[in-house]
Amino acid sequence: MRTLGNILWLVLGGLPMAFAYAAAGVVMFVLIITIPFGVQAFKLAGFALWPFGRVMVEIPGTGGCLNTVGNIIWIVLAGIWLAIAHLFWALLLAITIIGIPFAVANVKLAGAALVPFGRTVMSSDAAAAQGYSVVVGVQPLG
Repeated sequence: MRTLGNILWLVLGGLPMAFAYAAAGVVMFVLIITIPFGVQAFKLAGFALWPFGRVMVEIPGTGGCLNTVGNIIWIVLAGIWLAIAHLFWALLLAITIIGIPFAVANVKLAGAALVPFGRTVMSSDAAAAQGYSVVVGVQPLG
């Protein structure tokens, strides 16, 4: 079901969102001083491209206040705009019956778009095996 969910996701807004993250990442890399933000943007682009079966988890004991500062700067530079784009897709998808689960997924990913520092994306199986607490997880259909 994960593969089917991800294929439907690509068609129903996942691909444009991944391009939006990638565009933000390219801009961040061009500005040089914001390269760490570009790395986060590309990490989130992969998550937005293929979210089912993957989760965003808290990384325990890393960063501290640097994560907070990074998240604040990220929100101003790109996070708010990417979250708004996710909410736009959520509203668009919520109109149809088949789009409702994808609308819910977009709302969850909007939260992930706001605060990526101090978190990482990994497979849901790896997160469960390592005992990480899941911050954002998109469930497959079914």
